[in-house]
Amino acid sequence: MRFRTLLIGTSCLALAAACTPSDEATAPVEQVENAAQPAPETATEQTETERLYAWFDEQFQIELSHSPTGKTYLGMIDDLEAYGQWDDPSEQAFRDGLERGAARLRYMRENFDYDALTPEAQVSYRFAEFIETNNAQQAEFRDHGFVFTQFFGPHTGLATTLIGYHRIDNADHAEAYLSRLNGMGDVLETFTARAEDRAQGGVLAPAFAYPIVIEAARRFITGAPFDDSGEDSPLMGDFRGKVGALDIDQAARDELIERARQALLNEVGPAYTALIETMQRHAGMADGRNRGAWSLPEGEGYYRSQLDNYTTRTDLTAADIHQTGLDEVARIHDEMRAIMAEVGFEGTLAEFFEFTRTDDRFYLPDTEEGRQQYLDQATAYVDHIMEIAPQYFDTLPRGDLEVRAVEEYRIETATGAFYERGSLDGTRPGAYYVNLANMRDNPTYLMETLSYHEGAPGHHFQIALAQELDNVPMFQRLQGYSAFSEGWGLYAENLGKTMGGFTDPYQDFGRLSYEVFRAARLVVDTGIHAMQWSEQDAIDYMVANTPMPEGDIVNEVRRYMVWPGQAVSYKVGMLTILELRQRAMDALGEDFDWGEFHDVVLTNGSIPLTLLEELVDDWIAEKQAAE
Repeated sequence: MRFRTLLIGTSCLALAAACTPSDEATAPVEQVENAAQPAPETATEQTETERLYAWFDEQFQIELSHSPTGKTYLGMIDDLEAYGQWDDPSEQAFRDGLERGAARLRYMRENFDYDALTPEAQVSYRFAEFIETNNAQQAEFRDHGFVFTQFFGPHTGLATTLIGYHRIDNADHAEAYLSRLNGMGDVLETFTARAEDRAQGGVLAPAFAYPIVIEAARRFITGAPFDDSGEDSPLMGDFRGKVGALDIDQAARDELIERARQALLNEVGPAYTALIETMQRHAGMADGRNRGAWSLPEGEGYYRSQLDNYTTRTDLTAADIHQTGLDEVARIHDEMRAIMAEVGFEGTLAEFFEFTRTDDRFYLPDTEEGRQQYLDQATAYVDHIMEIAPQYFDTLPRGDLEVRAVEEYRIETATGAFYERGSLDGTRPGAYYVNLANMRDNPTYLMETLSYHEGAPGHHFQIALAQELDNVPMFQRLQGYSAFSEGWGLYAENLGKTMGGFTDPYQDFGRLSYEVFRAARLVVDTGIHAMQWSEQDAIDYMVANTPMPEGDIVNEVRRYMVWPGQAVSYKVGMLTILELRQRAMDALGEDFDWGEFHDVVLTNGSIPLTLLEELVDDWIAEKQAAE
């Protein structure tokens, strides 16, 4: 799956782009008090909903105007001044953003009549209210997050913005790229100083993270113009390639490349060198310790805040989540043993795990024919779901869905499978990508589950429908929470079985393999961060209870250790949606309607689970009142 952090402090009503709190650009202090002013009145009288939506759109544009990188992520590159800037990484900018959010919340509550809004606008209101409130709560523990880890950080994020998102279609775009190169050193140094401040306050990443961060940083200053290896460094190669495609004369091209070389040597290189030195020193301070959030200052409160953030629920304690995980693992193991009996396998569950990992019958040939066979079968699963989807969904995505192999240029760094959203205007289809670099990484018994999760009725239905929402504020189309989005992906796997899929017992085992992996995350994440489990305790539990290879498990556990709480969002989201569906079925009996239920879930955007529960309860009450 592709994961995106919902990091704390992101200015609300803003972007579902890849901006981190520290990346966010914000208004000067003197502009904050004016940030939540209403739109100018027009000659035509507006309804309360129209007033609210106009104000939401104004606030969205305000935040967008403060986020140059946010504009880049959304493909808005006509503002050449912004295209050459980074978001302000300063602590003051972060605080200004929080104040703007607080001002927005106050203004919304004081100036709009909630009862006069349409039901749809009331959802938007509550969604915005949750975002602002959650951001403020998360900001209380801002200093507890790790700035640099083996999984994320500005040491890779800044370069990724340039390489992956900064287009150079003309000379002006090249100038903007150069401007960002020249400003990149200062931004990276600000983040390095922040990591230093947090380390001095006792917030140090686990020891295993530092060598990986250091190696990743070194890669960006390896190659020309930093050495005589004959190969370009990543940013030099990216700039050279993009400028090389421009229709300009060679002298102009050479001049641009020389300026990039100087920016890399004078600005980017020294900042990465300083970062490496700081990370080496922090590695010594970490002294081999690999511990969870409990070991940080105010660690218990910090982890509590992360669980609230990533589950979008406040009624679940770490102990609750841990026990739910244990119960789910036991239940899923029983279902796996039933499949073992069905296929006539004699042995333990662990032996069955090993059998499915290693037997050649579960792998297609590592050839172009084998890859095409995989794509054809995955497409067939998606096509079948699309054919029968009207039986379960009243509203279907307008945008198309394609199944694709990951392209050669990113095959080495891409995850195993992921969904890539289509364009907002529908001209570019959504795509379920699978990485077929090594066919031994793609057992066929996982194929059906992945097709439902990443494609239909999973992420494509959820993300495309959110983007296609009519007459809702832009923030509602773009904002996302992993408890909802990944919870829906897991729910879609389960729904696939309800829709008649998984008739092959090995494919059904694949579904359970993914489910037990997500259930084990509940146990391991809470074990690490609340119950003082060691890294090895977590690895041992995952090895004993999931079919994943140990090498993959080590990487997973280390991800959980630097990203407290995020891993529990998947299963919590799935269980919440299933519980709400069962609540509706029990209350409505024969009046339960699949399409109506799924409309309630999917046609309001990627909302917090607390709001989803309210909407489902409202729908149940309306259905009962109409009887």
